[in-house]
Amino acid sequence: MHSQLHRREWLRAVAAGGASLTVLRDSRSAWGYFANEKLGVALVGLSGRGQWFVETVPRIGEEVVALCDVNQKRAAGAFQRFPDVPKFQDFRKMLTEQGKRIDAVFIATPDNTHAVIAAAAMGAGKHVYCEKPLTHDVAEARALREIARKQGVVTQMGNQGTATEAFRRAVELIQAGSIGAIKEIHVWDGGGTGPRKPPEGSQPVPEGLDWDLWLGPAAWRPFHPQWLPWHGWRDFATGNAGNWGPHSANLPFKAFRIDSLWYADPATKPRIRVHVEMSETERVGFPRWASIRYEVPARGDLPPIEFNHYYGAPGGRRRVEEHLGRQLDWGDAGERKWKEHGGCLIVGTEGMIKSTEHNSSFTLLPEAKFAGYEGPPKTLPRSGSHEREFTAACKGGPKTMSNFDYAGPLVEFLLLANVATLFGETLEFDPLACKILNHREADAALRREYRKGWEL
Repeated sequence: MHSQLHRREWLRAVAAGGASLTVLRDSRSAWGYFANEKLGVALVGLSGRGQWFVETVPRIGEEVVALCDVNQKRAAGAFQRFPDVPKFQDFRKMLTEQGKRIDAVFIATPDNTHAVIAAAAMGAGKHVYCEKPLTHDVAEARALREIARKQGVVTQMGNQGTATEAFRRAVELIQAGSIGAIKEIHVWDGGGTGPRKPPEGSQPVPEGLDWDLWLGPAAWRPFHPQWLPWHGWRDFATGNAGNWGPHSANLPFKAFRIDSLWYADPATKPRIRVHVEMSETERVGFPRWASIRYEVPARGDLPPIEFNHYYGAPGGRRRVEEHLGRQLDWGDAGERKWKEHGGCLIVGTEGMIKSTEHNSSFTLLPEAKFAGYEGPPKTLPRSGSHEREFTAACKGGPKTMSNFDYAGPLVEFLLLANVATLFGETLEFDPLACKILNHREADAALRREYRKGWEL
């Protein structure tokens, strides 16, 4: 096999569905042989969330073959950990110079640059693991899904709760009718910054930071250190719609097959209506609070549903607490440890499921009624680790659950909230065409204006 088929050629063949054409000279299957080989992994974004992958990729047995970060000072710890691994500031140069050694790319940069890096990596034939929220804009999520399909690569979005036993069991319970017919869906996360003003003036760019690369597709502006805490700026972040939504909203989106609307028969003309209430219109940061109500149409034999997502909204909190009969722990009740700053509550005719913010644990309510309840047989595959599920798929194993065919629709759905809060009006979204039908300006806001040279 060594002489007939190079490992990386085989990995690409598996992703494209061509591994079955391989002729083996002995009894070992290609999967059995290559499953024990190490993937060549490139890490892009090495501080903050990226530190997790600096630790995790070697721990799960894969080989880090390239490191990339626009801020060399913040990346210093990772660089020291891998002294002999090639290091870069520009992901494009990394792909050009180390492409032959790279099988997969892990991306953990600010939201602003997820799409351009993922698109370049997939365009180079690399498998891609991209941290949530996958993209900064709705149209970018559509683009990455299409590129992944065209290139035939393995993909995974980093909403790690998807791989937990709790998430998959909760999906099975809901779909088997354990809590009866669904009456209400409530998802909650934290609020936004409120009104903000961009920083004035400029300061020298710190040593080791490539400011042009940090900005990526965003409009050029002079360096100011206030931009670097990027989570509060719309130009670079997605608010809690993108930061927590891919975790908290994942369970109902999966369990109620909302992603199937993106693959529906065009003759059914699926439409999602998005209603919004908010504290104020804020275009630089994010509203202090917002309440988003989605009207989701029927999906096959599943009836229409109403999907409520609250971002720091006091009214939404009260609705959840009324069902629970107690206050949520938002730092001001219970143990005062912010244990319930995010989560979801699904209300059925026979009971409720309350899940934590990562969907990594859940409770069947009322607890006395479900004491000792075993529920239906398990039907979903178990992987035990989001990252291992991805690397196994890269080597020919089962398909990942949060692949871009699923994660793309989830992110489009969630980021519609950010479009809605720009205008404060009800929007009608066509998931097949990726188009807002009733508001021209909102439709334009599904996609950003890219800085020259940074187009997807």
